[in-house]
Amino acid sequence: MGTFRCSRRHFGGTAAAVLASLLVGAAPAEPRPPSDPVRDPVRDGDGLADFVRRTWPEGAGGTVLAARGGELVYCEGFGLADRAAGIRASCGTVYDVMSVTKQFTAAAILKLEVLGRLRVSDRIGRHLGPVPDDKRDITVEHLLTHTSGLVEALGDDYDPLSRDELVRGALTSRPRSAPGAEFHYSNTGYSLLAAIVEKASGQAYEPFLARHLFAPAGMTRTGYVLPRWPRQLVAVEYDRLGRSQGRPFDHPWAADGPYWNLRGNGGMLSTAGDMLRWHRALLGEEILPARARDKLFEPRVAEPDSENRYGYGWSIRETPDGRLAWHDGGNGWSLALLGRSLGDGVLVFWASNHAYRDGKWNLEERAQSLTLGIVERTKPPRTVLSGAASP
Repeated sequence: MGTFRCSRRHFGGTAAAVLASLLVGAAPAEPRPPSDPVRDPVRDGDGLADFVRRTWPEGAGGTVLAARGGELVYCEGFGLADRAAGIRASCGTVYDVMSVTKQFTAAAILKLEVLGRLRVSDRIGRHLGPVPDDKRDITVEHLLTHTSGLVEALGDDYDPLSRDELVRGALTSRPRSAPGAEFHYSNTGYSLLAAIVEKASGQAYEPFLARHLFAPAGMTRTGYVLPRWPRQLVAVEYDRLGRSQGRPFDHPWAADGPYWNLRGNGGMLSTAGDMLRWHRALLGEEILPARARDKLFEPRVAEPDSENRYGYGWSIRETPDGRLAWHDGGNGWSLALLGRSLGDGVLVFWASNHAYRDGKWNLEERAQSLTLGIVERTKPPRTVLSGAASP
């Protein structure tokens, strides 16, 4: 598992380029691998449902959702969520959404700022106690934008690490760069943000999110342990050989959720329906007032080798049609992507519990065609202005 840790957003550059290209009407930025038999989604005349059905790899479990504004356009499950029990994937299947979790953590920080409990300009020592000299200038915003210089990870996702051990390990780790100097994607930084949520609020991380984010958005099936889903609703994950890796909570977890190498940066469980409710909440002010909400989507720090800039828990791309916000996640078994076109309110969410199968499919290779085709078929039709009438 540790080998794939950085893969929690490993196909992000491709996905962002694809989503940006669809907004400007361009062709995909990179050609598909020759092994991918999917036709060009922009040129095909089929509808959204037919397109997704023929593009999704046969045998891969997962769910796909698309919405325009706050309205559901499409949702369908594919394959099996649990092969041993013969349970099919559906729009109600619960998936590990992996690094999509980061946007919840970022929103929790902004909620605390609205409540007057912190400022994103605060140095982390204000909330975490004494900080070594080489990390004294790290701010909350540095953690939000992956510019803290902290290590990417302290160990395996499922190492039994407590909050205090996470904080101590992060603060004594060797810096990768000076605070604010460079972008270095850091899951450790987002776990520190979860610790700051707890320190500033006086509540545990998940209960704070449940009260201040999920409940106002109507999200009853998102969390680590609080939703208490029936076990059969949670997808089993499968590796490249088709072997079961169990459900997320079958791995070592604390009583209140994953240990702190994963908490706050990944591991959140959710459904396609709750991702739509999250999207709707971000269209309004159910969870954050407009000024605070817009901070999430402000492009702040350039991502290396990319036209993207990182905001607070979102990658952002400026396009002629407005900003594109997205985040993905992967753990070597599963993949998920959530993308939002901020100008026209289009949402795409898909997740798979078996993204790779040696010799058969690799969903990462199809991410470009899949995402582009879905959004292209979900966007509102462009208005074509007619010429002036003849005299």
